Amino acid sequence: MTPPVLVLSGPLVQGEVSGPCDALRALMDSGGGGGSGRVVVCDVAGLGPAGLAAVNLLARLQLTARRAGGRIRLRDPSPALCALLDLVGLRFETEGQVEQREPPLGVEEAVEPGDPAV
Repeated sequence: MTPPVLVLSGPLVQGEVSGPCDALRALMDSGGGGGSGRVVVCDVAGLGPAGLAAVNLLARLQLTARRAGGRIRLRDPSPALCALLDLVGLRFETEGQVEQREPPLGVEEAVEPGDPAV
């Protein structure tokens, strides 16, 4: 099933997060992205220059999604936005990346004899 997409556009104004959060909540409530493990893709290509307003918006969208039992995935973040999110310690899944909790395809963990069971 293809996840629903929320297209975000700029320029962003600091503090204006209620509209996108309401749109995300509506997607989650409609069943498109709600439920445990469900994802809504946030297309961030049109946000404009990376700044604290974008960081604030994405952090609040992630919080909104988690409260609804889901999460967001970023589509087309600029390198500057990725660097800024990394700088402030926010981690987001992006399209095309392998999820952190899943090993990449074709990679197997080796177990040495005598390793303790986990």
